[in-house]
Amino acid sequence: MHQFRYDLLVFWRNGQARFFTVLMPLIFLVIFAAVFGDSTIEVPGGEVDPKQYYVPGLATLGIVSASLVNLVITVTTQRDTGVLKRRRATPVGAWALIAGRALSCVAIALATVAILIAVGLILYGVDLPASRVPALILVVAVGSLSFCCLGFALAAVIRSADSATPVVQAIVLPLYFISGVFVPSDQIPGWLLGVADAFPIRHLAVAMVDLFAPDGSLQLGHLAVVVAWGLAGLVVAVRRFRWVRQS
Repeated sequence: MHQFRYDLLVFWRNGQARFFTVLMPLIFLVIFAAVFGDSTIEVPGGEVDPKQYYVPGLATLGIVSASLVNLVITVTTQRDTGVLKRRRATPVGAWALIAGRALSCVAIALATVAILIAVGLILYGVDLPASRVPALILVVAVGSLSFCCLGFALAAVIRSADSATPVVQAIVLPLYFISGVFVPSDQIPGWLLGVADAFPIRHLAVAMVDLFAPDGSLQLGHLAVVVAWGLAGLVVAVRRFRWVRQS
C-alpha cells in the first residue's frame, strides 16, 4: 500500500501524465460532442446520441492511457535512469513494487472513467443505469490490469526510454481509430474492424460501449479476449522484464 500511494503521488506530480490521461479524453469528448452532436450512432439495440457513444469510447482511451501508455513511459524512464535498480535493491519484494504500480493504474483508470461519466451525465445527459455500474467497474478494473500486463511486456522489449513514447503511440493511435474509439464502429469498413478484432483495444471498447447501449449488458466474451491478451503480456513480462538497462 505504501508503494501504491507512492506511485499515485508520482503520477499526480507529473503534469504531462495528468493532461494526457485525464484531460485529453475530456477535450476529445467536448470536440466530438460539438462536431457530431446532430447525428446518431448505431449500437446494439438501436441508435444513440453521439455523446452516449463517445463517453464509454473515450473512457477506453483513458483506461489504455493510464494502464499502458503511462506505465511504459514511466517504467522505461525509471529503468534507464537507474531508479528501478535502486528500488530493486531495497528489502521490498519485487511483487510489491509491481503490485503497487498495477493498483495505481487501476485507481487512475477508475478515476478517469468516473470523471468522464460525471461530465457526460451532468453536461450531456448521458444515461447509465445504476444496475450496470458494478459491471462497469469490473470492465474498467479487468481492462486496466490486463493493459498493465501488456505495458510491462512492452516495456521489456523497448530498449530505451527515448523510443518509448513514439513506439507506444505508433501502436495505440491506429488502433484507437479502427477500434471504434475515435470513429464510430458503424462507420468503419468491415475489413478494418476485422483487423481491430485481433487486438484488445477493440474488445475493451465494445465492452465499454455496450454498457451504455439501450439493451446493453456485460460482454463477457469481449472481456475474456482482453484477459487473454493480458495473460499473454504477463508471460512475456515475466520472461523478458529487466530492472536495469540492457546494453
